[in-house]
Amino acid sequence: MLIKQLKLILVLFITIGFAQAQSILVVGDSIGAGFGINPKDSWVNLLNEKLKAEGYQYEMVNRSISGDTTTNGLNRLPRLLEQVKPEITIIELGGNDGLRATPATRIAENLSAMIELVKASNSKVLLVGIQLPPNYGDAYLERFLAIYPELGEKHQIAVLPSIVEKVGGNNDLMQGDGIHPNKDGQPLMMESVWEKLKPLLLK
Repeated sequence: MLIKQLKLILVLFITIGFAQAQSILVVGDSIGAGFGINPKDSWVNLLNEKLKAEGYQYEMVNRSISGDTTTNGLNRLPRLLEQVKPEITIIELGGNDGLRATPATRIAENLSAMIELVKASNSKVLLVGIQLPPNYGDAYLERFLAIYPELGEKHQIAVLPSIVEKVGGNNDLMQGDGIHPNKDGQPLMMESVWEKLKPLLLK
């Protein structure tokens, strides 16, 4: 009888433990996918380790795809939300749209639709932006950079305007293509995301 009671207590303990572990979904592009580096060194994995070190019961679920755009992200988001059921969703998209000079209005519309889907699923949102190389012209760059804070204000969500603000333009922190941060740049990106993510977390 005692053994059965102990087994029941153990099952309940394990069940409660799993229930407490909530998911943070990352829907991103090559910056989120850790292009060109070992996945264990990526900012997403470093963030997962940070969460555990700080005592938070969350698991990072990274569904970033190199080359992804806001259009494709919007198309695949409903299924991801249904599968993962995240407590928090990090949207890190728009860079590839910008590199293709996609109209800023279309990028904003796609991201706005993604934000609405996430909020409708009762998941909190962290919108993460990016900077573009300077050769796209001042007018386009200005409009592109404004997308993220404007959406943050419109939807009242957390926003990191540029995940590469601390690493962009520094050759010691970037890969040879000048677009993707290297291993040494990943901790700085993680800290930038952490500053915006922490207020959304529950302990």
